Amino acid sequence: MIFSITHYEAVIFDMDGVLIDSEPLWKIAMEQVFHSVGCKLTRQDFQKTVGLRIDEVIKYWYEHTGWENATPDEVERQIISRMVELIQENGAPLVGVLETLEFLKSNQIKIGLATSSYTILIHTVLETLKIRQYFDITHSAENEAYGKPHPAVYITVAELLKVNPSKCLVIEDSLNGIIAGKAAKMKVVCIPEKTHSPEPKLSLADFQFEDMQEMLNNLKQDLIEHID
Repeated sequence: MIFSITHYEAVIFDMDGVLIDSEPLWKIAMEQVFHSVGCKLTRQDFQKTVGLRIDEVIKYWYEHTGWENATPDEVERQIISRMVELIQENGAPLVGVLETLEFLKSNQIKIGLATSSYTILIHTVLETLKIRQYFDITHSAENEAYGKPHPAVYITVAELLKVNPSKCLVIEDSLNGIIAGKAAKMKVVCIPEKTHSPEPKLSLADFQFEDMQEMLNNLKQDLIEHID
């Protein structure tokens, strides 16, 4: 399959692990909060729930390990609050992100954001990274009945962008995200998040790159060849 920006009218980004190296921050926040309520989960445990909405993550661990010192809703609020702090303190765009957003904008490609993270974290990331101006649409799966791997968040963003799903390119880092993008009838790029355990199933993606700079270099080279 040829990787060409000329095939698409919109690019839809996941957020965590794609725009910002936030997966380690999530693991810090979750470990700290879970430990505070007497649940001794480790960062390695959280590999099992990568790509899920935080409420789904908490539900999973509440059912599998349980704790007694706080309700799931209280744990969720504490984790989100800690994440806001960690992003503001440590947030930086991943390699190639700024250049890719600028390239897409300059080539009149619509840009969307479809994430399992809550709206408050979308605002925190876009403000901290100073990239809000690039996005035509941002949408959180908290506003959907189901989070990834269900395709709803991607389908909604395509509708809001007024672009046929077949003309959308998704940028993802996790298996759940890839499944969601493919189920939405979109082509999917996988840029594996570096703290994830190796996952052979990531090959389900249509394209795979080491980082976003490598992806951008391929897009630019294809565009040059089209012009020539």
